[in-house]
Amino acid sequence: MSAQGLSHFDEHGAARMVDVGAKAPTHRIARARGCIRMQPGTLEVIAQGKASKGDVLGIARVAAIQAAKRTADLIPLCHPLALTKVDVSFELDSGAAAVTCIATVETIGRTGVEMEALTAASIGLLTIYDMCKAIDRGMRIERIGLLEKRGGKSGEWRVEADGEPSDVRG
Repeated sequence: MSAQGLSHFDEHGAARMVDVGAKAPTHRIARARGCIRMQPGTLEVIAQGKASKGDVLGIARVAAIQAAKRTADLIPLCHPLALTKVDVSFELDSGAAAVTCIATVETIGRTGVEMEALTAASIGLLTIYDMCKAIDRGMRIERIGLLEKRGGKSGEWRVEADGEPSDVRG
């Protein structure tokens, strides 16, 4: 690790892809979420499946899964990973006029899947925006963040119900 404590920089400050070759493969899981707020009428269109471009949540789910698989193509220093599972779900909240995307990604590998889960949630929400922008350009994507990660040397990490992070060492 570099003097700055960031593993993506060498001792001279140059960017590098972290060498994970000596790490043992382990089962790794990460879960991320994000939210998109919109006009109540936009949420109703999504819920009723009446968007002119088609099934908004179905297309957003496929986009999120594809994004998880392509994370290394989007984020320069991410390792390309063989993912074993990508699960994407959406929660509609009529009171807040919002859709929450939750992405869970798994692999058996030498590095974690946090970036894949975060990318999946982000692209799922961006796809909702793209499919509904003709009726609501004021949608806002918010609260994208990691909910939990498991596996590897660092063990477990999660956000508690109160929103505070918690390291769980086993």
